[in-house]
Amino acid sequence: MHLLETNTSLNPAQSETKGKLSKTAGYYAAFIGLGLITAALGPTLPGLAEQTQTTLGQISFLFVARSLGYLFGSFIGGRLYDRVAGHPLIAGLLFMMAVSAFLVPFMSLLWLLVVVLVMIGIAEATVDVGCNTLVVWVHKDKVGPFMNGLHFFFGVGAFLSPVIIGQALLLSDGIAWGYWTMALLILPVSLSFLLIPSPPIQKTAYDGSARVNKPFLVVLIALFFFFYVGLEVGYGGWIYTYATTLELTSEANAAYLTSAYWGALTVGRLLSIPIANRLRPRTIIAGDLAGALLSVIVLLLWPQSLAVVWIGTLGLGLSIASIFPTMLSLAERNMTVTGQTTSWFFVGASTGGMTVPWLIGQLFEITGPYTVLWASLVGAILTAVLFSGLLAWVNRSSRQSAVALN
Repeated sequence: MHLLETNTSLNPAQSETKGKLSKTAGYYAAFIGLGLITAALGPTLPGLAEQTQTTLGQISFLFVARSLGYLFGSFIGGRLYDRVAGHPLIAGLLFMMAVSAFLVPFMSLLWLLVVVLVMIGIAEATVDVGCNTLVVWVHKDKVGPFMNGLHFFFGVGAFLSPVIIGQALLLSDGIAWGYWTMALLILPVSLSFLLIPSPPIQKTAYDGSARVNKPFLVVLIALFFFFYVGLEVGYGGWIYTYATTLELTSEANAAYLTSAYWGALTVGRLLSIPIANRLRPRTIIAGDLAGALLSVIVLLLWPQSLAVVWIGTLGLGLSIASIFPTMLSLAERNMTVTGQTTSWFFVGASTGGMTVPWLIGQLFEITGPYTVLWASLVGAILTAVLFSGLLAWVNRSSRQSAVALN
């Protein structure tokens, strides 16, 4: 009996590995739920406008509402994870996200819908900050592939979301069952976090090195995320309305077009997992931005061709796929990543996700649907310019402090 117990029990290394994998699986499942809710707003904008009897310009304020909640969640999230156990917190936030999504179809007044979207934004941000922070704490200097994997599963959820919405439109001629289905998918993930032990809170660099937080680098990365997320969410949130307004395709097929965008982003993040082990972050991001610029230029050259819209949409999603996780991995290699540091990154991201889609909505009714493409081009250019400035500052700082950018 003693021999049997010895052979079948896990040694400490195996037990640690199993623990890391269970935690990582939980973060991945949470990010599927996060992707489901994040990608739902774009394809449901016309339906929500009809539900609340508002115009597209008015309903676009939902982007602002969700992003205001996201901004608040980003501020408080980092501080929370630096002070309390992470997994019970994520469990409660996922439950809050599911309940809020369930309530969306019942909100017939715009201001009530705004309140619900603010709550969704708070939950989204705090889950986002938490999973990105905790996966670093679990995997430490080997986080690169796991970080890309985390954001791959966000793409899985974002890909499935418009498909669910499209099926709801076909089967029930409304968006309600789309939101209810996503809420039901998130609930078991919430409960699972109550069964997984939280990683210990980390306040200093785990390897004992002299890496510290660099305030100006934090600001530069936050600004980078502002422009990048503005591009990602702006295009993903408005391509559905762009395609239907120009009558390029039906509402259901436009939902699938949105799904294809997030699906391409998902595939790109899957491909980036092995690439992250072979190329430097700066090389990956530079290639991503070049592909994004090319895709948007192609869209602008043939804006009314459905085939080109599909090609450009797939190209843009594939190109920008690994930018966010790669930048987070770059930050991890050059500073101590605490919950508060991560929260500042997400403040920049949420501000971009709030400002750009709202601005597109305001210009959409004034200048027409091509606003979506021009805003995407400007966003891609500004992201590339800021990335160039970030690299220049890091290179100069490296020469001064002898800290190389890996």
